[in-house]
Amino acid sequence: MSSLSRELVFLILQFLDEEKFKETVHKLEQESGFFFNMKYFEDEVHNGNWEEVEKYLSGFTKVDDNRYSMKIFFEIRKQKYLEALDKHDRSKAVEILVKDLKVFATFNEELFKEITQLLTLENFRENEQLSKYGDTKSARAIMLVELKKLIEANPLFRDKLQFPNLKNSRLRTLINQSYSLNWQHQLCKNPRPNPDIKTLFVDHSCGQPNGARAPSPANSPLLGSLPKAGGFPPLGAHGPFQPTPAQVPTPLAGWMSNPTPVTHAAVSGGGGIGLGAPSIPAALKHPRTPPTNPSVDYPSGDSDHVAKRPRPMGISDEVNLPVNVLSASFSGHGHGHGQAFSAPDDLPKTVVRTLNQGSTPMSMDFHPVQQTLLLVGTNVGDIALWEVGSRDRLVSRNFKVWDLSACSMTFQAALVKDPGVSVNRVIWSPDGALFGVAYSRHIVQIYSYHGGDEVRQHLEIDAHVGGVNDLAFSHPNKQLCVITCGDDKTIKVWDAASGAKQYTFEGHEAPVYSVCPHYKENIQFIFSTALDGKIKAWLYDNLGSRVDYDAPGRWCTTMAYSADGTRLFSCGTSKEGESSIVEWNESEGAVKRTYQGFRKRSMGVVQFDTTKNRFLAAGDDFSIKFWDMDNVQLLTTVDADGGLAASPRIRFNKDGTLLAVSANENGIKILANGDGNRLLRTLENSIYDASRTSEALAKPTINPISAAAAAATSAALAERASSVVAITGMNGDPRNLGDVKPRISEESNDKSKIWKLTEINEPSQCRTLKLVENPRVNKISRLIYTNSGNAILALASNAIHLLWKWQRTDRSSSGKANATVQPQLWQPSSGILMTNDIADGNPEEALACFALSKNDSYVMSASGGKVSLFNMMTFKTMTTFMPPPPAATFLAFHPQDNNIIAIGMDDSSIQIYNVRVDEVKSKLKGHTKKITGLAFSHVLNVLVSSGADNQICVWNTNGWEKQKTRFLQLPHGRTPPAQSDTRVQFHQDQIHFLVVHETQLAIYEATKLEGLKQWFPQDSAAPISHATFSCDSQLIYASFLDATICVFSASNLRLRCRINPSAYLPSSVSSNVQPLVIAAHPQEPNQFATGLSDGTVHVFEPLESDGKWGVPPPIENGSASNVAAASGGPSSEQAQR
Repeated sequence: MSSLSRELVFLILQFLDEEKFKETVHKLEQESGFFFNMKYFEDEVHNGNWEEVEKYLSGFTKVDDNRYSMKIFFEIRKQKYLEALDKHDRSKAVEILVKDLKVFATFNEELFKEITQLLTLENFRENEQLSKYGDTKSARAIMLVELKKLIEANPLFRDKLQFPNLKNSRLRTLINQSYSLNWQHQLCKNPRPNPDIKTLFVDHSCGQPNGARAPSPANSPLLGSLPKAGGFPPLGAHGPFQPTPAQVPTPLAGWMSNPTPVTHAAVSGGGGIGLGAPSIPAALKHPRTPPTNPSVDYPSGDSDHVAKRPRPMGISDEVNLPVNVLSASFSGHGHGHGQAFSAPDDLPKTVVRTLNQGSTPMSMDFHPVQQTLLLVGTNVGDIALWEVGSRDRLVSRNFKVWDLSACSMTFQAALVKDPGVSVNRVIWSPDGALFGVAYSRHIVQIYSYHGGDEVRQHLEIDAHVGGVNDLAFSHPNKQLCVITCGDDKTIKVWDAASGAKQYTFEGHEAPVYSVCPHYKENIQFIFSTALDGKIKAWLYDNLGSRVDYDAPGRWCTTMAYSADGTRLFSCGTSKEGESSIVEWNESEGAVKRTYQGFRKRSMGVVQFDTTKNRFLAAGDDFSIKFWDMDNVQLLTTVDADGGLAASPRIRFNKDGTLLAVSANENGIKILANGDGNRLLRTLENSIYDASRTSEALAKPTINPISAAAAAATSAALAERASSVVAITGMNGDPRNLGDVKPRISEESNDKSKIWKLTEINEPSQCRTLKLVENPRVNKISRLIYTNSGNAILALASNAIHLLWKWQRTDRSSSGKANATVQPQLWQPSSGILMTNDIADGNPEEALACFALSKNDSYVMSASGGKVSLFNMMTFKTMTTFMPPPPAATFLAFHPQDNNIIAIGMDDSSIQIYNVRVDEVKSKLKGHTKKITGLAFSHVLNVLVSSGADNQICVWNTNGWEKQKTRFLQLPHGRTPPAQSDTRVQFHQDQIHFLVVHETQLAIYEATKLEGLKQWFPQDSAAPISHATFSCDSQLIYASFLDATICVFSASNLRLRCRINPSAYLPSSVSSNVQPLVIAAHPQEPNQFATGLSDGTVHVFEPLESDGKWGVPPPIENGSASNVAAASGGPSSEQAQR
C-alpha cells in the first residue's frame, strides 16, 4: 500500500472515531494493521473479552512471529486458564489447556507440564509461584502492565502505537475545499505543471525545484515521537523484561509486510508498503569478458554463471560510517563526507594518470585513509597495489593458493581441471589494515597491509563451492568480520582475525551475486541479491531471511548507501541489457526516484558508485555518467579521452577527488578534480624534494604498524618523501594532504609567497554573531552543535540548558547554523526548561557535563547532581539516575549502542552504564583524580579517558580492560596546576586523538599511546580554556583565558590565524570575560562557536571572500623537527603568542 493510501486510512479512522462508529473503527484498525489502539486493547483486557483481545491482536501479529508475540499470547491464555481454575470450571480449564496452551509445549515442555499440574490442585495458589495471585481484577491489571511492555518492545508494533497528529476533521476539510488538493496546488508559490502530491495530512505545496530531498520518514509527524529500534525509549521503565537485541531494524521494517524468520511470498514490482518493486544489496559485479575482445563486456555462457565481475559500490564505507557514530564524544565529528561539491566542476573529470595493469582490471578499491593508494584485482587472478601519485606499482602478486592441502578436494580437483582463476572483488577493511580478495574459485584471501610495499598473508579461507562472488567487511558485535557470498547460494560470515566461520545464511535459490552489510539505529544487517533477482535481508542471528522480494531487472543488481548512511541507492542490469539506478524510500521499500540517461541496451552489467553524499556515477556506453542525487536528469558525461570499455568499472576515493576507471588494453585511467590534481602535484613535489635532500636529512623511522592502525602510516612515502611525513605529522599518511586541503599544500609550496600569521582585530575582518541571551544565565559551561547542524545546545553553570535553532529563510535556505542569521532561542510550547538536578552544593562549583544522542533526540546531562535524560523535542525529563556521591563529571555515548554510556566520576572512576536495564556493567579504575574527558574510537574499539591527574588511559571496549596509560608531558620547568581539566577527542581517522590541557595542545596515537606533536603557549601567555577539532579534523580551534581564539593546522599544530577579543567583544565589556568552551559545526569546517563566562554564545565564520581561516605556515619552517615528530618522537613548538 502506498504512503498516500496509508494516510487515507488514518483520515478515515479519525473520521469514524469522530462520528462514533466505534466497532467499525476497531475493525479497520485490525484489518489495516496500521494503528494499534492501546486504550481499546486495555479496555478489552480489563473486561476479560479474551476472544476479542486475540482477534484484535491477530491483525498485527501471530503467536509464532517472534519471542515478544509468543509471550503476549502466552500471558493472555495463561490468565484465561487461571480464571477458569479460580472459578473451579475444570472442563473450561482443560479446554483452554488443550486448545490454547498446548501450542507452547513445543517451546517449553517443562512449563507446559507445570501448568497442567495446576489441575490437580484444589487451589492453584498452592503453587509457590502463584501464591501471590490476588483477585481477577488485580491479576488482569498486573498482566496488562507486562503486556504493554511486550507490545512496546515488539518490533512488529513499531510505528503503530501512536496516531498521527491531525487537525480535527481533516478528511472533511479536504473534501470541503474547492477542488481540494488541486485548489491547494494553485496556492503554491512555485507551482509545477504536474504536482507530486505526497501527503494528505498537511496542505500541499510544491517543494524545491530540482527534486530536492523530502524529509526523512523518521522525521514525519507519523513517526516523530515514536521510539526507534535500539534507541532510548524503552529505558529502564520496562522493568525486568528486556527486549532482545535482535529486533528488526526500522530500515528493514518497511521492506517487510510481516517481518518473521519465515520466507515471504515474493511481491512483484509496483510501489507499496511491502516493497515497491525492488531494491537491493551492494557490491556490483560484472560478467566475464571473453578474452578475444577485452573492450566489450557482455555475459558469457560458461559454467561459472553470469557474474564473475568487477568491483562494485562503496560498501567499504558501510562499516566506517563515521557520520553517525562519532557524536558520542564530541559534537559532529566524522562528517567529513558531508561536504558537498560546490559545483559540477568539482567532479573528477580530468585524466591525470594512465596506468598499465598488464591484465584486465575486474575490481578496484582506494585505501580508506591513504587515498592515493589503489588496489586492483584482474581477470587472471593478479592483484596489484598502485601509488597513483608517483605512478609506482608498490605490490604485484600472481594468483597462488597458499596452502593447497588445507583446501577441499572439490577445489583441488577443480583447479586441476581448469587452473584459470579471476578476481571477482577486492576491498579494503574500514581502517585499511587488511584487504580481501574474492576469487572465481572457492577461496578468499585476506592480506594485512603494513605501509609502503609491505603486504603479508593473513588468512586463506575455502569459503564457497564454486565462485566467491562478493566480499565485504563489517563490525557485528563490535568485532571485525568478513562477509562472503557465492555460487553455492549461501552467505557466510567469518571472523577477520581467526578465519573462524560465525554464520551461514541459506535461503537463496540461485547463486548469490552481492552483499551489502550496513547498520542503522545500532542494528546490524546484511542485504543480499541473487542471480534470479531475489533480494533478501539477514540479521546476525541464524533465524533466516527477513525479506524476499524481486529486484528490478531480476538479474544483476547491487545496492549502496550514501557515505553518511542516510540514502539508499541501487543499480541493476537485466538480461536484456536494460540498466537503471534508483533511490529508495527506505522506510517503505518503494522507489523514490529513478535516474535517467542510460543507453537503451547496456553492453554488460553497469557498475556504479556514490561520492560526497551528493553525486552518483556509473560506467555505461564507453563513458562515465554522473548524476546529482537530487536530480533524476543526467548531470554530465565524461569519455576520459576515449578508450574506455563498454561498461567500465569505476571507483571513487573516499573524498571524491579521484576516480579510477578501467580502460581498454589492460589500462586504468585516474580522473581528478581540482583538489585531486593538487594532491597529486603535492606528492610529486614532495618526492622530488625528498630525492634532493635524502642525504641531508636523516631517514625518518616509521613505527611498526599494528593491525588496528596499519592504515595510519605509509612507510614507502616516508622513505621517499620526508617532507610529506612532515606535513602529515598527525596522521602519518598522505590522506591528510587531501584533508588539510591540497590547495593549501599548493600555496605552501609556492616559495614566492611570504607567509604571515593572519591577525583578526576588527569585527569587519570575520563574520561573528552573538546569540540571543537568557538573562538567567551568567556562564556557559558546556557547548555543542546538534548533529544535524541546525542548532546549538549550551549548558549553563546554573544547570539550565539553552537551545538555539536556525530556521530556513531567504538568507539561509539550508536552515543550518551560521553567523549571518539570528536563530531562535527555542522552548517548547509548555515553556519548561531543561534543568539538571542540583546536589546540595553550589552548581557553579560542579563540573557540568552533557552528551547528545546521534539522532539529536536525547541529551544526557549532569551538573553535580543526578544524571538526567531529557527529550530534546519536549524538554521533559525522561529519567534521572546515579545520585551523588560520586557525581558525574563527563558523559560519552558508546558509538555503536546509544544505550551504553561511559560516565566519568569525581571519585576518579569510570562507570559503564546500560540505560535500558538501569545497570552499571563495568567500573573502570586507573585514574587518581576526577575524570575530565572521555572519547570512543569505533575503529579501534577503545575508550580513551583523561583526568585531573594529567593521566591518559586507553581501555578496550570489548572487555573493558586497561590497555595503556601515560602521564601528560608538561612544559619543562612549569609547575603542574593542582587541578586542571584534560580533554580528549578523536581525529576523524579514529586512530589519533587531540589532548587539550591548559598548558598545551597535543596529538597522540591511540594504539601505542605515543605523543606525536605538542604545542605550548609561551610562559607569559594566558592558559588554554578549551579546544576542538573542526568537523573534518584539519583545523583545531582553541580558546584562551585572555579572550583570544586561535586556529591551528591540525596536521602540524602550527598557528595560522588569531582572533583577538576586539574582533568580537565590545570595548565596554569587562576584561575578565573569557571564552570557556568551544564547539565546531558538524558539517562546516570553518564554523565554530564559543561559550563565554558572561553567559553569551558567539558564532564565528571567516569572510565569504576568504572562505577559510588564514593560511598555513610554509612547510620549510622547522621541517626537521616536524620529521622527528612524525617519526614518533614527541616534538614541541613554542607558541607565536
